[in-house]
Amino acid sequence: MTDNTSQNSLTLLGLGDMGTALARTWLAAGHHLTVWNRTAARAEPLAAQGAVVAATPAEAVAASRLVVVCLLDDSSVGSALDGIDLTGKDLVNLTTGTPAEGRARAAWAEERGARFTDGGIMATPTMIGVPESGGYVFYSGSRGLFDTHRAVLEVPAGARFVGENPGHAALHDVALLSAMWGMFAGISQAYALTEGEDIAPKDLAPLLSEWLGAMGFFVGNAAERLTSRDFTSGVVSNLAMQVTGTGTMLRTAEEQGVSTELISPYVDLLRRRLAADPAAHGAEDTAGAITLLKRP
Repeated sequence: MTDNTSQNSLTLLGLGDMGTALARTWLAAGHHLTVWNRTAARAEPLAAQGAVVAATPAEAVAASRLVVVCLLDDSSVGSALDGIDLTGKDLVNLTTGTPAEGRARAAWAEERGARFTDGGIMATPTMIGVPESGGYVFYSGSRGLFDTHRAVLEVPAGARFVGENPGHAALHDVALLSAMWGMFAGISQAYALTEGEDIAPKDLAPLLSEWLGAMGFFVGNAAERLTSRDFTSGVVSNLAMQVTGTGTMLRTAEEQGVSTELISPYVDLLRRRLAADPAAHGAEDTAGAITLLKRP
């Protein structure tokens, strides 16, 4: 294969569920796509749709200036690209990883003559290529690379550039996922509490959705307080009151025969903040407890 520098051309390494969804979307949009996957059979359906299947990662990388990687983990990226000439390539890594891995992989790519941008995919495979799904990808690293290929990158899902620090795409990704998992934990607790009662899950569901939506104000409120470091002005429900209220939650769980393992860590955090200085922290908003999570 010869190097293809057309803006309509790209290479994709990795054809798992996400990689395959990306590939199908680029092919449907008319892009010249070269693909490689460790298990070659995964590429056969894409070949029927017009993809060029490379026998090796080196062959795939040589085919295009823009090389997108969507593999299992950072170690897989290193293994797939080991010994390959990356001079002049634009490498976009959509493999799930940590901020430190993103920064290290950026330095690794730059040492080999490539521009690098890391990505964090905020979508499931079924959301790829479906604009109304709301899926998008965080990108960070080389702004020049992102600007050059933005039109291509926006084909599968929205593209949001979050800075030139290569670790920030992964950091944004994991920050949002962490919030999601915390929400899932609370929802799970709510359903567990009502399990076995004359309360149908389908009847509780709209109430949960409505309540969680109403509590969404905490996102912006916490951001303002963490920025200003003012945890006491305009507080409606202070930390002392909230800590007192946690006792009712825990006792109710005990009465219902439900474990508190999902909510106890947050309750413990609030109690620790209050206990450190009741006079100073009792009148605070609960956002002050966030400061305890950061290790010195």
